[in-house]
Amino acid sequence: MHTRKEQMEAFGRFLDVLDELREKCPWDRKQTNESLRPNTIEETYELCDALMKDDKKDICKELGDVLLHVAFYAKIASEKGDFDMKDVCDRLCDKLIFRHPHVFGEVKADTAEKVSENWEQIKMKEKDGNKMVLSGVPSSLPSLIKAYRIQDKARNVGFDWEDRKDIWKKVKEEISEFEAEVEVMDKDKAEAEFGDVMFSLVNAARLYKINPDNALERTNQKFIRRFNYVEEHTIQQGVSLKELTLEEMDALWDEAKKKGL
Repeated sequence: MHTRKEQMEAFGRFLDVLDELREKCPWDRKQTNESLRPNTIEETYELCDALMKDDKKDICKELGDVLLHVAFYAKIASEKGDFDMKDVCDRLCDKLIFRHPHVFGEVKADTAEKVSENWEQIKMKEKDGNKMVLSGVPSSLPSLIKAYRIQDKARNVGFDWEDRKDIWKKVKEEISEFEAEVEVMDKDKAEAEFGDVMFSLVNAARLYKINPDNALERTNQKFIRRFNYVEEHTIQQGVSLKELTLEEMDALWDEAKKKGL
């Protein structure tokens, strides 16, 4: 691995390259916070894809793309006289030091759970106790991740199940309520109840220390692999998926499962 000096030199070179691009490249020169935002979202998801695949080379590349966006926003702000990359780094360091008194102070926290609880309490103090507990959850988060973060923040102030096994009664209750609304075909109420089912399942995952978003993505990728296997075999046979019976597709699906796909 590289030394701290080498890393700092590389970061300085990166900022120099960005400065030159901003000055001389027509595309880079015209970018604004608004124009970059959609690309930032895309780059973040691409990094998440690489992380899920544990592709080291791709992770390194995607981290660079995300870093470019962080520095780009700071560059735009510096041109307006608002702040620059030093301010971003200084503010981040100050926040990390303040929120980790068990590392930089006298507070004791021996477990990750205790650190997380302290973190939420400290964040509340930063706003003199006037900040609402759930106000720190971004409204633009995907719903599944948002549900997890909402529940986690509530947990950090003591609003949680005393015994995690009790969550299964709640899950079954919500499923029954959803089934009841589906039976009478009230779409609006059924949708609301299905939301309750998902929220309770996210809660169950959290209580058993499973990240629901990661879990669902693993299932997505598994379905893609197996479905691709079925489709590839139909192509080899010179037919389309629509020409196969459900039983034939199920047989190929079982083959994919046996192959560990």
